[in-house]
Amino acid sequence: MKRLFKVLFLGVALFVMSGVAQAQVKIAHVNTAEILDAMPDKAKAEKDLEKYYGELQSQLQNMAKEYQTKMQDYEANQATMSNLVKQSKEKEIVDLQTRIQQFQANAEQDFEGKRAELLAPILEKIQNAINVVGKEKGYTYVLDLATGAAVYVGTDAVDCTSAVKAKLGIK
Repeated sequence: MKRLFKVLFLGVALFVMSGVAQAQVKIAHVNTAEILDAMPDKAKAEKDLEKYYGELQSQLQNMAKEYQTKMQDYEANQATMSNLVKQSKEKEIVDLQTRIQQFQANAEQDFEGKRAELLAPILEKIQNAINVVGKEKGYTYVLDLATGAAVYVGTDAVDCTSAVKAKLGIK
């Protein structure tokens, strides 16, 4: 009987202690995509990205025009070309096609790299604001809804998006 009482007492004590420990955990959620969209710096970054994209497009268009010109010249003069000239022109055209394809692939990578470069300082500001708000409010966890890191958000969870926006001075 004493042993049953001790086991029961230990079980109740563990249950109560786990309840106390859970009561101290404060969880909040934030939507970093919403905050990013509201950041004034993002508009400038997007403008810079558009300019960079335009430069890449311009270069690609120039290469396409060069390709078109070479193809038209080849097709117009093909009948009068010697085999050696014809092979040389064909090689030029194939090489240009390869350069265009490589440029397109590299341009996509460069564009994504430029996007990451321009957004990094903005994302760092957001993360710093989240860290400050989390510490000031005493949250144990702040989950980001934008990245899908939160699989469940209870009704008692606190949304600190507005507090982070206020910390950044945005509406």
